[in-house]
Amino acid sequence: MYIRNTISIFIFAVSMAACQSKPTEKETAAKPDDSVTTGTPVTVAHVESGAMNETIELNAVSSFLLKTYVKANVNGYLQNVNAQLGRYVTKGQDLFTIKTKEAQSLGNTVTQLDTSLHFEGVIHIKAPSGGYITQLTYQAGDYVQDNEQLAIITDTKSFVFILDLPYELKPYLPNNHNVQLKLPDGTVLNGYIDAALPTVDAVSQTQNYVIKVNTDKQIPENLIAKVSLIKKAKQNTVSVPKAAVLTDETQSEFWIMKLIDSTTAVKVPIKKGIETMTSVEILSPLLSASDQILVTGNYGLTDTAKVSVQK
Repeated sequence: MYIRNTISIFIFAVSMAACQSKPTEKETAAKPDDSVTTGTPVTVAHVESGAMNETIELNAVSSFLLKTYVKANVNGYLQNVNAQLGRYVTKGQDLFTIKTKEAQSLGNTVTQLDTSLHFEGVIHIKAPSGGYITQLTYQAGDYVQDNEQLAIITDTKSFVFILDLPYELKPYLPNNHNVQLKLPDGTVLNGYIDAALPTVDAVSQTQNYVIKVNTDKQIPENLIAKVSLIKKAKQNTVSVPKAAVLTDETQSEFWIMKLIDSTTAVKVPIKKGIETMTSVEILSPLLSASDQILVTGNYGLTDTAKVSVQK
């Protein structure tokens, strides 16, 4: 009995020792390594160098400077209307046929009395210039009076864009004689600033400038295009992406976060130069092309912050 109990105790002790053996390889892999320190996920970009232009974007509206008004020259009834809205007409083309009021009431009677008179009383109104018909007032059968407007023809040769320029930006015009206009459909037109209209809006203090373009494309009136005027231009600049530049609440101090090793980013105060839609010129300190600057994940980081660069 004593021997049997001794054997049972021995077997129990061996079992307990086996349970306390070293963990499996899977368990070891699942246990986190306290020696690895994680940082804020960030992305980086390199410093760029080259020419930069600081621009300002303004609106220009398409317009026809010359519009011809087609008018009736007698009192009468419109017999034929050969004009349609949006259709192009040439100079001298028949647009309207008017039968005078007298001919309408007496023509048939006079003809019956004397067939040799051929009293018709029909007047043909022709297009005074070529262009597109943008307004049509009457239709066949309507009664019109002398000097009454029948239609409006826009002269395609007078097509321009009108630039609405704040007066304080006028000093930049000498360096922006040739401009590009970006239409809403992505089309880019080359043009040049031709002349200024001699009035300034009393409320907005803006002056209108005529931009002439050379294009065969049919562009409707009142279409808004974007015009970029160059304010400053530099050939050799050092710049970083705009997202890399951080500032305080009063926007009096600016800085970037630069990597000094694979996991550490430091705060570097900067002095800005000209800006574009995507980049900012760095006047100081001097940066090299090999410097890596944080562009995302940089907001709110302290000096010498631990980061994890994401590819």
